[in-house]
Amino acid sequence: MNSSLIKKAGKFKVLVVLAIVATLSLGFYMYQGNMVSLNLDGEIIEVVSYSKTVGEFLDTEGIDLKEGGYINLPLSSKIKNNIDIIVNNPKNYSIDVNGDLLEITSIHNKVADILKDQKIELGEMDFTFPALDKEIGPNTTIELYRITELVEKHDIEIPFEEQVILNKEVNRGVVKVVQEGKKGLRRSETKNKYINGILDSSVVVKDEIVSEPIPRIVEKGSREQVVATSRGNTRYRKAITMNASAYDSSYKSTGKSPGHKYYGITASGTKARPGVVAVDPRVIPLGTKLYIESLDGTKDYGFAVAEDTGGAIKGNKIDLYFNTNSECINFGRRNVKVYILE
Repeated sequence: MNSSLIKKAGKFKVLVVLAIVATLSLGFYMYQGNMVSLNLDGEIIEVVSYSKTVGEFLDTEGIDLKEGGYINLPLSSKIKNNIDIIVNNPKNYSIDVNGDLLEITSIHNKVADILKDQKIELGEMDFTFPALDKEIGPNTTIELYRITELVEKHDIEIPFEEQVILNKEVNRGVVKVVQEGKKGLRRSETKNKYINGILDSSVVVKDEIVSEPIPRIVEKGSREQVVATSRGNTRYRKAITMNASAYDSSYKSTGKSPGHKYYGITASGTKARPGVVAVDPRVIPLGTKLYIESLDGTKDYGFAVAEDTGGAIKGNKIDLYFNTNSECINFGRRNVKVYILE
C-alpha cells in the first residue's frame, strides 16, 4: 500500500472518532435533566425533570392545579435549569364572626392575605385570632372581632335639700315656704367598648355638675301659742272662732225626759256636766280638750271636753252645757274663740 493511501485511511479514522464523540456529546446533552424548584402550597421540593414545558412537568409529577389555583408561570413555559415553579391550590377555611361561620376557600395561608382575598376589611381596632401575620393550615377557623366604641351621656338629677328657719315672731305650727327648691343636674359621659356587639368595658371620660341644686327654704314659727286661763298660760295648737249656743239636760234641749235611759248621757256615753260641749266631729274630734274664750268681755266658759254631738251642731258651731235652763237663756248665742289644746 502506498503512502498516500495510508494517509487517507488515517484521516478517515480520525473523522470517525470525532463523529462518534460529537454524537455521544450531543446525546448526553439532549438527555440531561433540569433542576426544578417546586413550591407547592408553601412546601419546597427540588426535582430533576426531563419535561419540556411547565404543563408537562405538572402532569409528570402528578400535581393537580385546581380551579382557582395559582401558578407563577404559564403552562406553556419551557423548563429551564434552576427554574422556580410556584403552585398554590385553594384551601378551605372558616371565618367566625360572633358565632356565625362563613365557609371560604383561598390560595393563601396568611390570615391577612386570606381576609384580603375575601374582601374583608378590618377597622382600626378590629383584630383576629390567629393574628393577621400568622400563617395557618387548611380547615383552620379565623375568629374575627369587630370593635365598636360609643360615648353615652347620662343625666342624673341631684335632689335639693330643705333648710328650715325658725322664726320666733311667728306662732309655732305656722309654716311658710320662703324659697321653692329646684333639683340640680349632673352629667356624665361613658365610653363603652363593644366586641362583636357585646359590652366589654366602660370608662367614665367626663363627669360634671351642669347646675347646682337650689335648696327649699321653709320658715317655721317657733313662738309658743298660749292662752291666758285660770291656770295660767296654757299652750294650744289651733284656735277657731265658732258660733256658740247653750244647752242643758232638759227635754227642751235634748228631747229626753227624766227616766229615759239616755237622759243626761252624752254621745260619748259620759254624764253631761258643765265643761262638756257638743261639736261636729268632722271639725273637732270627740275627746279633744278645749278652752272656750269669750269675745264679748264676759266670763270665759273655760276648759272643756268635746264629748257630745247635736243634730243642729254642724261645721263651726259649738253647744256649751250648763246645769240650768236659765243659764242657757242668759248665755244665748254668741261667738267664742275655741282653743284646741295640746
